[in-house]
Amino acid sequence: MYKDLLPIAWNDFHFLRPQFLWLLVPVLVLLLLSLLSMRQELKWKKVIAPHLRPYVIQKGSNAAKIWMHVILLLAFIFGTVALAGPTWKKIELPGQKLETPMVLLLDLSQSMMAEDIQPNRLERAKFKIKDLIKYNPRARMALVGFAGTAHTIVPLTKDYEIINSHIENLKPSVMPFPGSDLEAALTLGDSLTQVTKAPGTLVLLSDDFSEKERVILNEYVRNHKNRLMILPMNTPSGAEVKDFRGRIIKDKDGEAIRSYLDPQIMASLNAIDSISVQSLTLDDSDVEVIAKSIEKNLIFTEKDQEKENEWRDLGLLAVIPMAFLMLIWFRKGWVLYGLLFIFFTSCSGESSFEDLWFTPDYQGQRLSDKGDFKDAAEAYSDPMRKGVAYFKAGEYEDAINAFSEDTTAMGEYNLGLAYFKNGDYEAASFAFNQAVEKDPSLQIAAQNSKELNRMLRGTDNFTPQAAEEDPGEGGKQAQNKQNNSMEDLGGGGQEATKKDMEKERLEEEVGTNIRKGKELNEVPDDIQSQIQQPNQNILMRKVNDDPSLFLQKKFRYQVKKYNIKPNGNEESW
Repeated sequence: MYKDLLPIAWNDFHFLRPQFLWLLVPVLVLLLLSLLSMRQELKWKKVIAPHLRPYVIQKGSNAAKIWMHVILLLAFIFGTVALAGPTWKKIELPGQKLETPMVLLLDLSQSMMAEDIQPNRLERAKFKIKDLIKYNPRARMALVGFAGTAHTIVPLTKDYEIINSHIENLKPSVMPFPGSDLEAALTLGDSLTQVTKAPGTLVLLSDDFSEKERVILNEYVRNHKNRLMILPMNTPSGAEVKDFRGRIIKDKDGEAIRSYLDPQIMASLNAIDSISVQSLTLDDSDVEVIAKSIEKNLIFTEKDQEKENEWRDLGLLAVIPMAFLMLIWFRKGWVLYGLLFIFFTSCSGESSFEDLWFTPDYQGQRLSDKGDFKDAAEAYSDPMRKGVAYFKAGEYEDAINAFSEDTTAMGEYNLGLAYFKNGDYEAASFAFNQAVEKDPSLQIAAQNSKELNRMLRGTDNFTPQAAEEDPGEGGKQAQNKQNNSMEDLGGGGQEATKKDMEKERLEEEVGTNIRKGKELNEVPDDIQSQIQQPNQNILMRKVNDDPSLFLQKKFRYQVKKYNIKPNGNEESW
């Protein structure tokens, strides 16, 4: 704990509580008075005849007495320094354990439709993502699709089923621009990992790694904290790239463009720090390696940091020599004086004499027994007892604050009583309902909630059970008559008629101006003007079952809203 304190940084040395250094003044005064008393004692001894002194005065050493006073002075000085709180070292915050995120970068360019890998490169990439999810790397995972631009398909989540449901219908036509902009994908993936200070992992599933991509990837890992894992989705033999109509794409010289895996480029990428290239396999052993690597580096621990404007109280270091000196300085009578000094100095702060002997709750109970409920509430440390005392004192706002800290069912019930006495009936009803949810056997809370709901509808006057009694003690069950019908609108046992129900429903519809979706097929009789606009108040229309169309519209909307355009230096397919 104290191994890092030496040597002492004298430039940072100061006292946290320098006002206690004034205690050195009375200590020096007491020392001078004791020395003067010793001098008077020596003068008195001279009055006695020398041959009678051994029989009248007990033998002792004056030098020993002086040393005892010096030891006492040093002990008091160390104790005063301990109270003053010497320090020269800041508090160090322990390193935080952070979870490293991972982002899947899926290439959705036209070259991913090549069929050198069956059924094609994109479908095989989807299979690999599903296999990776099965191995459960336990990290928060995000999915980014990129072509001419990059877009977030699924943000960081631990619900891998969401990613599973989105990858099924992904295809190049979803993306707003053709091409393959790897740099945009890396930038977007890096922004998703900024939610934590821990370095993340980007898993790149793509093809067509040339010297240009090698430079981009090398530059990325040099300037960012994230590491990169590559799973190439092509073969050395390669395949010709076709457009969305199935025609072979040709370059400016009229030659068919062929996409293939360059082993030398992949070897050079694998040699770069923070980049790992995993060869594509027919089974799932490749993604198993990726999942285990991510799980192995899942937790990232930050280095300890110094807390600003917070200094370590090193007064305990001065207590140790003080205790040692007090053990040496053991003389009849003076030990009591030393204990009194320690006692009074310990009581000079915010603590009181009773704090040395009684717990706060016991002190509060003693005040409550005397009827001093407000003082008792301030003494209690238990939230429930504090709230009860404030309730009895009529301080309902303070009672609400105290009961809010008690998360038990009885705490919620007491909170409801306090809200009711304070005039906030809706909050009281909510608190009673919370109490019933936490403890269904708390029937008094359920009954109070029902009766309070009646009162809020303006049909009944209500005083919750036990509101006039002590909260937390339960009380007797209410004797109010309960409605026999769930369709009772008025309370007091009056059963609602069908006409009342239709009127109530009409008032709700007119007040909200919204109708349920299953009722839209019927023309409202009360509002004939809606015949020509039957869909005016529809909350949500049917969503197309194809998620790819939704993503396509979403990405086009993002392009339009944020004015996203291709960089112009990406691959054209």
